[in-house]
Amino acid sequence: MNFLDYVVVGGYLAGLLVLGFLLRGQSNKSDYFLGGRSIGWKPLTLSVMATQLSAISFISAPAFVGLREGGGLQWLSFELAVPLAMILLLSGILPTLYRSGVVSIYDYVERRFGLSSRLILSVVFQFSRAFATGIMIYAVSLILMSTMGVTLLQSIVVIGLITLLYSLQGGMKAVVYGDVIQMVIIVLGTLVCIYFGLAQLGGWDTLLQEVDQTRLQAIKFDSFGFDGDGFGFLPMVIGGLFLYASYYGCDQTQSQRALSAKNTTDLKRMLMANGIVRFPITLLYCLSGLIIGTLAMVDTNFGAMIPADKSDMMMPLFIINYLPHGIIGFLIVAILSAAMSSLSSTINSLSAVTLEDYLRIVKKKPDDKTYMRYSKWMSTFWGVLTLVLSLYAGDIAKTVIEASNKVGSVFFGPILSMFMLAAFAKRVGGWHMNVGLLSGVAVNMYLWLFVPEVFWFWWNFFGAAITTLVAMALSRLSPSLDAQGSTDAEPLQWGHGNILSKKDIGVLVGYFFFMIAVCVAIPSVFVG
Repeated sequence: MNFLDYVVVGGYLAGLLVLGFLLRGQSNKSDYFLGGRSIGWKPLTLSVMATQLSAISFISAPAFVGLREGGGLQWLSFELAVPLAMILLLSGILPTLYRSGVVSIYDYVERRFGLSSRLILSVVFQFSRAFATGIMIYAVSLILMSTMGVTLLQSIVVIGLITLLYSLQGGMKAVVYGDVIQMVIIVLGTLVCIYFGLAQLGGWDTLLQEVDQTRLQAIKFDSFGFDGDGFGFLPMVIGGLFLYASYYGCDQTQSQRALSAKNTTDLKRMLMANGIVRFPITLLYCLSGLIIGTLAMVDTNFGAMIPADKSDMMMPLFIINYLPHGIIGFLIVAILSAAMSSLSSTINSLSAVTLEDYLRIVKKKPDDKTYMRYSKWMSTFWGVLTLVLSLYAGDIAKTVIEASNKVGSVFFGPILSMFMLAAFAKRVGGWHMNVGLLSGVAVNMYLWLFVPEVFWFWWNFFGAAITTLVAMALSRLSPSLDAQGSTDAEPLQWGHGNILSKKDIGVLVGYFFFMIAVCVAIPSVFVG
């Protein structure tokens, strides 16, 4: 990097601080955590995708596709279940949560199962989200070390301090509009890498001649994920349905954006757009991975630069060695942007959940001014804790993108089960649900540690199944007096406030089959 690159990076960071300053002035929790419910569906859509398709996707998905042993375009199958999950969510969970006016989605858990269930679920969310975000910050910091010549601690401090300052000032609006900028930069950055990668490789014809044919299979219909194999069609669709339904509907970082929409129409548009636009963006990431991975195979000097056990370094090393100055700074901004998007979302959501869930214990509720002061203290606490975790995050999988999703897959299924049982199983009481949730998490941890031949995408399904079976069995064996939770509000009712039309469902189901068709057709595009 030279002076021009540092000017680009510094200008971007200064711009984020200005954004936070301009969006300051929140007077209550709705303003701070939900943006006053005044945010349109377009910025919310980009914000959701910026958090999901973050620094890990920008860096690690191409590495998986182009370089990771056993990788390839099968990463596209990660997207197959997204439209189906949108149908599940828009059929009842998110519209009902939106109309309730809650800040923390775990309000419904308390209404149905009692305070203890809410607190257990809150702890599960806080641990999993803080740890997963810490992994991502750690990965990005390693990349900044190699590109900017800073230490691990310095890179973490830069990411954390700037993100904390702008998100503290601007609340959810700063998070969302910061994400919009970051999503645009990430997509442009990916297009730039594709352009320069093809130029260095010698054009599209060279790519067709030199690409590793074994990396072109996007769907593996013959893989079931029980013999040490992974990314088969069945586990990706079934496990993915549970993963995405839980992530978008039962994870505060994502559902909080849904609760920030202007109305239920914007809520539907946001999720419909997310279910459709994610796939082409992921396709761009995968294409960049194929191109640059092929370049690493053809150009032995470039291939030798990439550590054998750190395929995630492929993209940063390409940026530093093959792109002109100024563009380098722009793409470092893209990496920083994606990291800050995930961190700002985590800070805001963890603060919201902590205050909303644990202030329930306090009989005297704080006024708006005191609540805002608590919010900023709690945001600072979670920001610092997440950054500390990132200092000690180790390698969990061959690529960081797998590591992050493995952590989430331990918890997503059990959490989704709790919300579903709140809707369907009126006999299930608080302690039944608590034991079921902990059992589901424990089984997934056992699979992780002792049954590695089971592909981790299945954990989302198994965790939900075990949680449901244990809770239902206990409710039959020992009926609970608190089966209805508290009585001051109606429990979540499945299908209440469904905002999907038959046409919407047809669009999403049709898009699911369209993605399958694209994935099946990809090898013929390259082979001819």
